[in-house]
Amino acid sequence: MPLRKQTDPIKIERILKLVFSQPRPPVARCRLLSSGFGHGYMFDTQDNLTGSKACLGCGCCMDACPVLARDPRRRSRLESRTSLALETLVGEDCDRCGNCALACPQVDTSIKHYLVQTHLAEGMAELLEKATSDEAMVLDLVLSSGLQYP
Repeated sequence: MPLRKQTDPIKIERILKLVFSQPRPPVARCRLLSSGFGHGYMFDTQDNLTGSKACLGCGCCMDACPVLARDPRRRSRLESRTSLALETLVGEDCDRCGNCALACPQVDTSIKHYLVQTHLAEGMAELLEKATSDEAMVLDLVLSSGLQYP
């Protein structure tokens, strides 16, 4: 769980826009931009993890990734379940859905809200625009009628 005082996404908005615009999983960069591990962590460990921004290796980001869900053979290439492993396995095939950052327990809630309210909302608007274009309607009509499209 991140610290109580979390990163203000408005202060790092330019960086977040850059991170979310790149065709690779954003989870590691979002984690590093976050506040770090809070005092309420539930691990039984000798080390004081407070403030740490290191990947926990929990694999939540990998479990949430639709690219790995569509192609489970990729996951068998590495045994590691870290954000670096996710970046290695997915690379530029990333769907830019943000699921990995939303699933990561180390990413600040404030950054997750920013992701949903801006990046994902913009992506949905783009999809809606594409879906309502004339080309999409013609293609839908052709496919639903069973006619052959030249």
